[in-house]
Amino acid sequence: MTTDTAWRRTAQERGDAVTISVDGDPVRACSGETVATAMLAEGAAFERDRTGAPRAPLCNMGTCFECVATVDGRPLTRTCLVPAREGMVIETSGRL
Repeated sequence: MTTDTAWRRTAQERGDAVTISVDGDPVRACSGETVATAMLAEGAAFERDRTGAPRAPLCNMGTCFECVATVDGRPLTRTCLVPAREGMVIETSGRL
């Protein structure tokens, strides 16, 4: 049995608003959120597989590599592990 003191909510405060570029399109995020989180919230595509089907993160903790993209010129970066910050440039095409 749990008591009221056993459960607590995490902080609901979000960081400052920032804008990142995903394949040339501006995507709004909050500082401290991951790039993958911002992309998911905005509905930005991650990549398509060889059949053309869309892909997206499965684990959101760096294990599955479904979220990799080129981040600020670094290819094969797991976007679920990278905090968003103002002016970042993310490119999703050409991964496969």
